[in-house]
Amino acid sequence: MTAANGLSDLSSEMEVDAFRRLFPLRYHEQHLLKSVRPDARKLGSARDTTVALGLANSTDQLLLYYLFSGVVQTYICIFAAGAVASADGSALAKIGSTTMLAAIKMEVMTPTVESPDEGSLAIEFHMPPICSPLVRPGRPADVASVISKQLSDTILSSGMIDLKELCLVGGKAAWMAYLDIYCLDADGALFDAALLSAVAAFSHLNIPVVSLNDDGRIVLVSEDTVQLKLEKEPVNTEKRKLKLNSPPFSLTCILHKNYILADPIAEEESIMETVVTVVLDSSYQLVSLYKPGGPILGHTSIIQDCVALARQRVKELQNVLNEAISDMEID
Repeated sequence: MTAANGLSDLSSEMEVDAFRRLFPLRYHEQHLLKSVRPDARKLGSARDTTVALGLANSTDQLLLYYLFSGVVQTYICIFAAGAVASADGSALAKIGSTTMLAAIKMEVMTPTVESPDEGSLAIEFHMPPICSPLVRPGRPADVASVISKQLSDTILSSGMIDLKELCLVGGKAAWMAYLDIYCLDADGALFDAALLSAVAAFSHLNIPVVSLNDDGRIVLVSEDTVQLKLEKEPVNTEKRKLKLNSPPFSLTCILHKNYILADPIAEEESIMETVVTVVLDSSYQLVSLYKPGGPILGHTSIIQDCVALARQRVKELQNVLNEAISDMEID
């Protein structure tokens, strides 16, 4: 009798899985009628989120993190670890299965004539083929350049970073912050996870010590040299943190009929065409609202509901980030 019940359950599971593959939209709509999603989340609930800071400081730590979390294959662990080994700031952010690794490298540059007392940011979002079966080897994913631009616009327009803080010597030297974000697992809400990893990496960033050499040029000072007496006074005497002003966080929502689904997975994004991403700063002020195509929204109340969900999400993400910062300080 028990064996018969087991076979019946297995047959039932196979039927459900087949129905999901053949009719994914109908499968999800059946769950929506019960105000629940296939992963048991409520419609307005986001997935579990974690942030780890400073993984670039230890390649072994990064490898172990991946191996025990089971996020991706071992060879991607090695790729990611090597990519951030020399970073000045780094972070790993996970929203559900969606995983982002952010690394910041600081380099000295000559500031522009238009902004002689400001540094610069260069942001690039990478999607290696291993992150999704939809990404083909040798061909950059179209969405990667879109997210790169969206991240750059968001971080600069939010005012999170005062570019004047990146100035070393007015008109002569300033910092260029190269932020590279690697998507290690693309399972929906890519921008949300990428922005979270970027904010976390800037929270972890330690700006290197630099000094003037005999030619009057700015040069990096190694940790060994800091212990010695320098011939010229360092421009900044010790590594310092970058002050972040009201960091931005985002929430992506799927709109389908009369339903709003927060933090969609990749499957939901692929079958429901209206996507809205709300970006708020830490003071809950609207930074941007992004809607890439889809039907015209007939009611402003829909946007208001998305913003309300985003406010709740900002509180959650602030707590996650603050906890990661606290753990880093304890270590």
